[in-house]
Amino acid sequence: MVNIKFNGVEYAAAPGTTILEAARANNVEIPTLCWLKDANEIGACRICVVEVDGPGNLVAACVYKLTRFDDGKNFLTRSQSVLDSRKTTLQLLLSEHRRKCLSCIRSADCELQSLCKELGVDDENRFSGSNGSHFEVDDSSLHMYRDNSKCINCRRCVAACSNQDVGVIGANYRGIETQINCAFDMELGDTACVSCGQCINVCPTGALSEKDDTDKLWEALADNDKVVVVQTAPAVRASLGEAFGYTMGTPVEGKMVSALRGLGFNYVFDTNFGADLTVMEESNELLDRVNNNGVLPIITSCSPGWVRYCEAYQPELLPNLSSCKSPQQMQGAIIKTYWAEKMNIKPDKIVSVSVMPCVAKKFELARDNQSGQGELQDVDISITTRELARMIQKAGIRFTELPDGEFDSPLGKGTGAAVIFGATGGVMEAALRTAVWKLTGETPDSPVEFEEVRGVDGIKTASYKAGDLEVNVAVASGLSNAKELLEKVKKGDSNLHFIEIMACPGGCVNGGGQIIVPSKVRNFTDIRAERAKALYSLDKSRGELRKSHESPDVKQVYAEFLGEPGGHKAHELLHTSYKESNLKK
Repeated sequence: MVNIKFNGVEYAAAPGTTILEAARANNVEIPTLCWLKDANEIGACRICVVEVDGPGNLVAACVYKLTRFDDGKNFLTRSQSVLDSRKTTLQLLLSEHRRKCLSCIRSADCELQSLCKELGVDDENRFSGSNGSHFEVDDSSLHMYRDNSKCINCRRCVAACSNQDVGVIGANYRGIETQINCAFDMELGDTACVSCGQCINVCPTGALSEKDDTDKLWEALADNDKVVVVQTAPAVRASLGEAFGYTMGTPVEGKMVSALRGLGFNYVFDTNFGADLTVMEESNELLDRVNNNGVLPIITSCSPGWVRYCEAYQPELLPNLSSCKSPQQMQGAIIKTYWAEKMNIKPDKIVSVSVMPCVAKKFELARDNQSGQGELQDVDISITTRELARMIQKAGIRFTELPDGEFDSPLGKGTGAAVIFGATGGVMEAALRTAVWKLTGETPDSPVEFEEVRGVDGIKTASYKAGDLEVNVAVASGLSNAKELLEKVKKGDSNLHFIEIMACPGGCVNGGGQIIVPSKVRNFTDIRAERAKALYSLDKSRGELRKSHESPDVKQVYAEFLGEPGGHKAHELLHTSYKESNLKK
């Protein structure tokens, strides 16, 4: 061990540990800005500097690794030279930063703003710069915008994009002219960005954000000639509470429903119903391919970020993709057909809204071959968990004081299988609960929990005996993990039948539209695991209703409208197609 001191107090650390890691292990706080654990450890911003071996000798704590030669050294984390250096760094950043804090989407949730407050930056105009005035907003993508006037060149977004095996953004130019941009200064909408939104999740300022569709939604809610219905994805209820002070991983399903009613929605549905439909169609498609020598392995199609990645980066695997629409789109199709017919409402009078943990849903609703109503979209508006939180706050709804509400029927009830869709491995587990039943018939000991596909590991594999068939499955979350798994598939090194892929690491609970988590929490808390706990607890709370094929509402819609899973009507409304992307990689 290396014997060191922080501010005169003795500690011990293992050789190879960084100063930052040693400090955190001993509850010594050192602020960071560019640093992301295991992702962006580049020592670029210099906020984490500490003093060693005399006044003014400053080193970056995030990249300085301790060796035996550091034995006995005293690292000062709050000396005057350290504090002055950090403050000057912030003032330099502000000289090139468009300081429109009051109107910024990240006001009060901005890491730059928080550091300025903590370090007492009271002269934001100390250095004269462009104040970000020479940048124009890139809003060329359907799902997000980039405002480089608020970018601090921390490169966290670049690391996130690279870790997703996409890498369409990077540092252009050099020195004072450095800016984060696409190659050859292309607009983001012209690149093969997959819309996963992981760059937004890690951005410390308001430089990156989803396109806000709440104005369109407020307008629809105020239109008495429209019937405005909303569906909420499983993962939303696992994150929304964080915006109102709840501990991460607290499920807020009931309060979420009450808040949506308070906003004025005419009907509140649960996307879990759409997830149950997805299980019925996807498990049927799996068995059809297995029994009729179809293309295997079949790969899930619930994640629009993954679908977009496949079309752009793995087009040779498009035949493997399940033709099933995502739960959002299935639910939207049923709302504007079956439900509209039952309620005697004309589909063009319905404004169908979804609340999703995902920014990719904003472009998915306008994809080709997604509408069961011709030119009429199945889903009209998709907002993120963050947008919903802002709407609740704007409406003055006291979220924590709300009673627990209930979803409307018949499209508001979902099984336990559906609610775990939001966690990596959840789609696979839900499908297995039904596929194994279809292969073996229902028995008292038919499995409900498939532990092997749970957890936040990037790649998981398992085999299950179902009748005479050994079903080999794999789960991947995060596109770099997906690439690793798919390379084995393309080489013929696997005998898999079924693969679940989620674009976002950890699945939808860590989607690009979820509540922002600051790096000081993200770096030391596994938000994927914490939020997933909420979904698995909701799964167990469903009692006996934990398998999609047992849902009385699902049985009803097939009996009254769709016919059989995989039948003509189901294919017409619940399935889609794909094509190779020509966007620039």
